[in-house]
Amino acid sequence: MSTSSAPDPSSSPAPAAPGTAPETGTAAGEPGAFSTWPAPLAGGAHGPDALRPLIGLVLEALREGTADRGGPLPPGGPLSVAALVQQIAEPVLPDHGIGAGDALHRLVRTMAYGAADPADPLCAAHLHTPPLALAVAADLAASALNQSLDSWDQAPTASELERVVTEAVAAEVYPDAPDPDALVTTGGTESNQLALLLARERHGAIQVICGAGSHHSVQRAAWLLGLPAPVVVSAGGGTLDPVALDEALTELHGPRLVVATAGATDTGRIDPLPEVAALCERHGVELHVDAAYGGPLLFSERHRPALAGLERADSVTLDLHKLGWQPVAAGLFAVRDRSRLGPLAITADYLNPDDDTEAGLPDLLGRSLRTTRRPDVLKVAVTFRALGRSGLAELVDATVARAGDFAALVAADTRFELWDRPTLSTVLFRPRGATDEQTADIRRTLLTSGRAVLGRARIDGRLWLKVTLLNPYTTADDLHRLVHLVIELVEGTHR
Repeated sequence: MSTSSAPDPSSSPAPAAPGTAPETGTAAGEPGAFSTWPAPLAGGAHGPDALRPLIGLVLEALREGTADRGGPLPPGGPLSVAALVQQIAEPVLPDHGIGAGDALHRLVRTMAYGAADPADPLCAAHLHTPPLALAVAADLAASALNQSLDSWDQAPTASELERVVTEAVAAEVYPDAPDPDALVTTGGTESNQLALLLARERHGAIQVICGAGSHHSVQRAAWLLGLPAPVVVSAGGGTLDPVALDEALTELHGPRLVVATAGATDTGRIDPLPEVAALCERHGVELHVDAAYGGPLLFSERHRPALAGLERADSVTLDLHKLGWQPVAAGLFAVRDRSRLGPLAITADYLNPDDDTEAGLPDLLGRSLRTTRRPDVLKVAVTFRALGRSGLAELVDATVARAGDFAALVAADTRFELWDRPTLSTVLFRPRGATDEQTADIRRTLLTSGRAVLGRARIDGRLWLKVTLLNPYTTADDLHRLVHLVIELVEGTHR
């Protein structure tokens, strides 16, 4: 068990003197210099030269900070982390800067030390994925180029790349639809908000109906849009109950929108989409499916059948920063018919004047609720091209298999209760005979010691420990180690 302490700021290398260069022969103010003024830029012909030594510093700081931490989370809890940040980062805005090398190395090393590391197999609490290295590298390029997709003349290639990638994703969700489309979003919250907004714009004040396992963003979106509070129907076995849904649709009148879930945050469960879709069609109401978690099953021949009925939804939420292994943010919002996106259209003369649009310049303002937005599509495009469908399927299949292995390990141990076999990569379990307070204390003890990061979920009136496995490289030894840590606390052997 690691007993590492916080990184010692005195161990950081001495910063280069202001105006000196990291490499021989580079003078102050020239490309690549660690100068105070003018500070080198990341873009342009000399941008890569300025970035190269800085990236080297970042990589070294990441390596050192991770080694200092020695586990999935820094030990000591919130007060310890706050003290470290105060030591390293204050004064936040000094009268005179300490230099690029020193500031970058110290703060990145501190951030790495104090991170919840999703690449650590024992960091398994949330839908917080370890991103692929190639996706992170692509994201660096997106940051350096600093394109903004609110007008074509700010991001010519990025806007076209986004068009072809979103159309490909939409076709994946809706293989038989004549004209599907998709938008890039910041994640499930924005995508779900779009679903409710577009339904409201088509029908006026709508009544949202969802299951008890739906994401909290559905409730928040209804509040934000001035809609009635969603009607929550019973979720038998953790999924939307078709019988209860049918009763609600029969009793309610006027415009309605059903929100189903394909991958509940607490349980990973997938609602019975074919039955839900059939009910929506019979009652003449729209269906939105929040597949932020489970959507990437589409890439796997083995697991894609679990999403049968998804293509019958009017709109779908996807998040590739979950089971797509992308850096945040990489959300998508798909619609069966692109005409549904019409209410988002808006004109700002300095961005998409009518004469420019008529002359053939793409109009991007109707592609998002946001104005300034970075080309997050680049990392997705790189990942798709690099891995292909088969490579993505291998990652999905391996991750789901690890969850099954962990559930089997827990089920075979009489000291634990297993809630159910996992649908995706989430496993709920608790020590047999433990109270809710004892279960919560086990989780907090692991967190504050920095030894493991587990989540929690209240299901069937009881508190469960939640393991959400998103690292496809997790091993059997990792799973045994996680079980052993919990057993230590259960049996009182923790020192």
